[in-house]
Amino acid sequence: MACARVPLDEQQVTEPGPLGKEHTLPALHPARKEERCFVPYKSPPEDGSPAEVEEFLEHAKFITEDLEWLLALPHDKFWCQVVFDESLQKCLDSYLHQAPRGLDLASLPSSPAVADMQRSIHRAVFLTFLRMATHKESKENFITPAVFGEIIYENFLFDIPKILDLCVLFGKGNGQLLHKMIENIFTQQPSYYSDLDETVPTVLQVFDTILNKCGLQCEGATAMEPMKLNAHKQPTAMTMSQQELVDLILYLCDSTTTIHAFLDIFPAACTSFHSHGFLGRLTLFYETAVPDLEKAVRKRNFDDKSLQDDLWKRLSHSCRKMVEMTHLLLNHACLQPILEGGENTMSFAEELLQHFTSFLPEKRFLSDYDEQFPIADDISLLQQALPVIDETRTSYLLQGVESAWDSVGRRKPQSQIHPKTTAAHWGAAGGAAASASAGFKPQEVREAEGGRDSPRGAEAMVDVPQKGNNGAVCSVSGAELESLLSCIRDLLPDLGEGFLLACLKEYNYNSELVINNILEDRLSPNLDKLDRAMPRPPKEEPADVLNTRSNVFDDDEFDVFRRDQVDMSRIWKGRRKGENVREMLNDKQHIEEQKARYQAYETVVDEVVIPPGESAAAYGLDDYDDEYDDTYDMNQVGANDLDGDSLLNRRPFTIPQVLRKGNKQEEEEEEEEDEEEAIPNNVNRDQFVQDPALLRERAEARRAAMQQRKGYKPERTSNVVGQPKGQGQTLETFLDRRKKEANKSRVSNHNRRTMADRKRNKGMIPS
Repeated sequence: MACARVPLDEQQVTEPGPLGKEHTLPALHPARKEERCFVPYKSPPEDGSPAEVEEFLEHAKFITEDLEWLLALPHDKFWCQVVFDESLQKCLDSYLHQAPRGLDLASLPSSPAVADMQRSIHRAVFLTFLRMATHKESKENFITPAVFGEIIYENFLFDIPKILDLCVLFGKGNGQLLHKMIENIFTQQPSYYSDLDETVPTVLQVFDTILNKCGLQCEGATAMEPMKLNAHKQPTAMTMSQQELVDLILYLCDSTTTIHAFLDIFPAACTSFHSHGFLGRLTLFYETAVPDLEKAVRKRNFDDKSLQDDLWKRLSHSCRKMVEMTHLLLNHACLQPILEGGENTMSFAEELLQHFTSFLPEKRFLSDYDEQFPIADDISLLQQALPVIDETRTSYLLQGVESAWDSVGRRKPQSQIHPKTTAAHWGAAGGAAASASAGFKPQEVREAEGGRDSPRGAEAMVDVPQKGNNGAVCSVSGAELESLLSCIRDLLPDLGEGFLLACLKEYNYNSELVINNILEDRLSPNLDKLDRAMPRPPKEEPADVLNTRSNVFDDDEFDVFRRDQVDMSRIWKGRRKGENVREMLNDKQHIEEQKARYQAYETVVDEVVIPPGESAAAYGLDDYDDEYDDTYDMNQVGANDLDGDSLLNRRPFTIPQVLRKGNKQEEEEEEEEDEEEAIPNNVNRDQFVQDPALLRERAEARRAAMQQRKGYKPERTSNVVGQPKGQGQTLETFLDRRKKEANKSRVSNHNRRTMADRKRNKGMIPS
C-alpha cells in the first residue's frame, strides 16, 4: 500500500493482475477506478404533483448515496474516482447548471421531503468540491502542489464557469470556506488568472447582448461595435414578446448575481475586471438599459400579476447587485490601498476621484449608488486620510451628486442629509445587501410626482411594497398635497378628490403606492368601501376669535360677549350724578362687613366643657386631623421615666472639634477681637460719636498685633529726604533715592528723564 510521507503522485501500489500475478501500478491509475454510475441531477418539480415528487426523491436519493460513498473513500481511491470517472463529473456539472439559485427557492413547492432532500444533495456536492480543492488532507495524504495544479487544470476539475457557479450556489453561509478553496486553486495553478482575463470580455458581452435585444446601444467611446443598419427594426423591451422579456430579465438577474457573488468571495478577481474597464461598461449599461426594462415591466399588461411582481423583484435585485459590484471594484482597486497606506496612495486617491467624476453624467446610476453608498462619506474619509486633496474638486463632485438627485426628480433620504462618517462604509460590500429596504420607482411616476421623494433604487425590496415608508407618518404641506392630488388626477381623472385624499392618508402620502394599488385593485378593505367619486370635503371655517378667547373676566356681570343683558345703571363715566365725595369717604360699610369675619378669631377656647349626656363627636373633638403637625408638641413622652436619664436635662449643643472651621489660634484671635470691640462699646456707651483718631489708632494696633502673631514683617518706610546737605547720607537713604529714580516711569510723567536724555543725545536739545 502507499508509503507514509510520500505524495500521492509518487506512490506505487501492488495489485493482483487478471492471471493472478501481482503487478505494480501508480497510485493514480484508471485501473484503480471503481465501476459506479453517477446519475445526473434534475431540479425539483415546479407543479409538485405526487408522481414527479416521488421521482425526484428517488433520483436524488441515488445521487446522495453515491456522493456519500465517494466522500467515504480513502485519499488515493477518491482521487482515482474523481480524475477518471466521467459520470461523476457529469453529475457535478449538472448540479451546478440546474440547481435552484437564491431567488428560485421561493418558487419551489413547500414539500418538507423535497426540501430536506435538496439540502442533502446541496451539502454532499459542496463537500465533494471542497475535498477536490484540497491538495493536503493530512501529513500522510497529500499531493505535490505543482502536480495538484496540473491535475485539476488538465482534467477540467475546476474552471472559471464552475467557480462562478460555486460562488453563487454555496456563497451564502460558506464564504470563508469558499474563499480559502478558490484561493488555493488560483495559488496552486496560476493559469486560472489568465483564464479569468479571457473570461471578463465574455462577461462584458452579456451586457451588449441585453442591449441588443432591447434595441439599445451604449453611447460613447466604450461601445464595442457600431450600431447595425437593421438595429432600428429590432424589437424593444416594450414590443418584444412576453417570454423574451422574461428570459431577458432572468438572464440579467442570474448574470449579475453570479458576478457579484464571485467578486465578493474572491476579491482578488477585482483586479482582472478592473483592468478591462468593467466599471465604465457597467455604469453605461445601468444608465441605458435599466430605465427601459423598468418601464416595460411596469407598463406592459401581464395576465399573471405574480409574474409581473417576480420580474420586478428580479430586476430590482439585479440593479442592487450592479451597484454593489461597483462598490466592490472601487473598494478593492482604490479604497483599500488608501487605507493600508503605501507609496502610491496619492495615485489611488486620484483614480478614485476620476471614477467618481466619470459617474457624474450617469445621473440615474449616480443617485442609486449614492443612496446605497453615500459618496460624501467616501470623500470625507479620503480627506481625513489625505488632507492635501483639492477641496474645490471634492466640492464639485458633491455638487454633481446633488445635481444627479435633482435631475432624476428625487430627494436624498433624511438619513443622508446629515451623514455620519464611519469607517465601516469602507469595508467589503458583502453586508451591504442587508440595507435594502425600499422598492424601485418607475421613471414616469417620479416625473409625475414632480420631485416627490420616495425610497427606491439600488436598495430595492424583494417584493412590491404595500405600505409606504414602513408605515411612518408623513406630513405634507398644503401645496405639496395639492401637487400630489393633481398628479394622480392627471393619471386617473375619474376619481374624486375625497377618495384620493383618503388613499393618500392611508398610504402615508406616497402617490406611487396609491396609483399602483388603485390600478392593481389592491386597496385596503376600508378604502374599497368608499365611493370612488367621493368629492372633497368642504373646508372647515376657522373658529371665531371671540368665541375661543380666554380671559379672567369671562362670565362676569359686564361680559358683553356672553351676556345679552347688562345692568347699564352700574356703568358710568366720570363722577356719578347725585354722588357726594364726603359721603362716599365717610361710608364705612365695607369695614362693618369685615368685622363679622374677624370676630370669629377673637375667642380662643383652651378647654371645651362637654355637658353630661353629650358625646365629644358633637363638638368635632374625636375627628383625627391628618394635617396636624406634632413636631413641636411640648409633651415629651418618656422624658421623665425612671429607667433612664431625663431628656430635659441635656447639655447645650456644641459643634464637634473636627467639624469646626479654622484652628484654635484663629478662634482665640476672633474671641480677643470680640472682647476688644466689646470693651469700648460698654465703656463709652454714653458717647454719641467716638473720636475717629482713637478708632484708627485702635484698628492700627489690632492690625499690627495680628501681623506680629502671624509673622508678617512690616514694610520699611522709604526715606529719600535724609539728613541736611553737607552732613552725609546713610546707605538706606542712598538706596531709596536710587530706587525712586529708577522707578519714576511707573507714575505720572513717566519716561520723562529717559526721553529727555534721548533728545539730548540726538542733539535736539542744546546742552
